[in-house]
Amino acid sequence: MTPKQRFLHALNLETPDRLPVTTHHVMPYFLETIMGGISVCEFFDRFRLDPVEWVFSVKPDTAAGACFDPNHEDVDELDQRRLWSEDWRIETEELPDEDYESVRYRFITPMKTLSMILKRGAHTAWVTERLIKEKTDIDLIAKYAPVPLCDVDDVNRRADNLGESGILRGSIPGFDVYGQPGCWQDAAVLIGIERLIIETFDDPPWVHAFLDILRQRKAASIRSMEGARFDLIEHGGGDASSTVISPDIFNRFVAPYDAALIETAHAAGQRVVYHTCGGMMPLLEAIADMHPDAMETFTPPGMGGDVVLSEAKSRIGHRVCMIGGFDQYHYFTGCEPEETRKAVRCCFEEAGEGGGYILAPSDHFFEAEPGLIDAYSDEARACVYG
Repeated sequence: MTPKQRFLHALNLETPDRLPVTTHHVMPYFLETIMGGISVCEFFDRFRLDPVEWVFSVKPDTAAGACFDPNHEDVDELDQRRLWSEDWRIETEELPDEDYESVRYRFITPMKTLSMILKRGAHTAWVTERLIKEKTDIDLIAKYAPVPLCDVDDVNRRADNLGESGILRGSIPGFDVYGQPGCWQDAAVLIGIERLIIETFDDPPWVHAFLDILRQRKAASIRSMEGARFDLIEHGGGDASSTVISPDIFNRFVAPYDAALIETAHAAGQRVVYHTCGGMMPLLEAIADMHPDAMETFTPPGMGGDVVLSEAKSRIGHRVCMIGGFDQYHYFTGCEPEETRKAVRCCFEEAGEGGGYILAPSDHFFEAEPGLIDAYSDEARACVYG
């Protein structure tokens, strides 16, 4: 099979020739510090993994008066161009910080200026000042924030170039500057997860209103994906995991909005993977009931999750494709190759039966020994069906 065929068989709950083996985002830090600056494509070739190409192709809705932010042109492959309009202008201010890049973003609207602060280190970025400070701020997002549309032509050009050598993976757009695919996850970024949880008790109607504003924006983005030849688009986020919120909050505030977006994506011809890094076991059926095509990341207890792969497979493996489950913290560093091989074989034995499983680390990694990635890839390619 080609890598694309192998992935699609697993996503369709069918049995491929062997276990598909890949990774999540290939992080620039790892490529630069460990691999001597090789490209993502060279990474997949070097380790003989099944390639995933990520595409964040958006365009402005010019009919609604939007355009690309004229001050945001240097975009890396894990980012998307910011949008701008006369009623939603973005200004940036570099702030003094000895340790990290620190930028204040101001969103200027006819009614009020919103602001947030984002810091970046070598590994990642994080928000230190939340955008939503007053509850009426969500109305400004609803009224003025441009909606990103999918650049279908660019996606399909990338699909043509990729061919059968891998799958093309996209994402439901998050909020500009720093956002996430799921409604709950995007809200957590904009207001902070602690405050968001508290508001589910103190002011649930406001939380529902906030989530529905985000749902409507994301639904418009998803509808514009019709005809785009993604193989898979990402949804969800780690703040919807059971190590962050209760099943009750998930069922009341996450599932109704994220499930609606999955339905919209299916209507647009797109497959969806629901991403939940962290705890999943109390939520397995609730996530599967939203009808995604796949679920990830099945984080094991050794990495702060709670997943028992064999139990997860027995409970939902017949309903959705499972992606992830590998403990990259313990088996990409500081162990012998045979230990890595054993961990791969264990994942295959617990979740690979009958297909519908893609082996991947249970999220990003920044440190890894190339020899152990070789062992991971080699052992996975030896896990054959039939």
